[in-house]
Amino acid sequence: MENERIDQIIDKHQSEASSLIQVLLEIQSENHWLPKEALERVSEKLQVPLTRVQHIVTFYKAFSLVPKGRHEIHICVGTACHVRGATRVLDNVQDLLGIKSGETDLDLKFSLETVNCVGCCALGPVMDVDGKIYGNMAPSKTADVIKNYE
Repeated sequence: MENERIDQIIDKHQSEASSLIQVLLEIQSENHWLPKEALERVSEKLQVPLTRVQHIVTFYKAFSLVPKGRHEIHICVGTACHVRGATRVLDNVQDLLGIKSGETDLDLKFSLETVNCVGCCALGPVMDVDGKIYGNMAPSKTADVIKNYE
């Protein structure tokens, strides 16, 4: 990500240190991860110590310090989804993509994560792709969902 774009995001928030998390979220949203150079630029421009920036990005699970795929898939494995077969859905997605939970494919097309809850337990098992919720998932439905993102 170019420094010019990082500066635009920071300027949009009036270079306020109190906007640190929002700035980081916007950078990650566009870039799909937070490279060290971006963290250094944010630290410099917001006048926030780099150690504080690093503390925040390692504390919150929403941030990634490694490249993520263009499409992020989250499989809910919370209680309601688990008892309705979430592990079978997860296994199927892992087989289809050739990656395990917590990984990104080599083409940087897909990242796969498990989550404990997405807040729609009545629809379990649930798969979230780029923020779009797919409920009542079954292993047989996963390929059809994923092909919409290829």
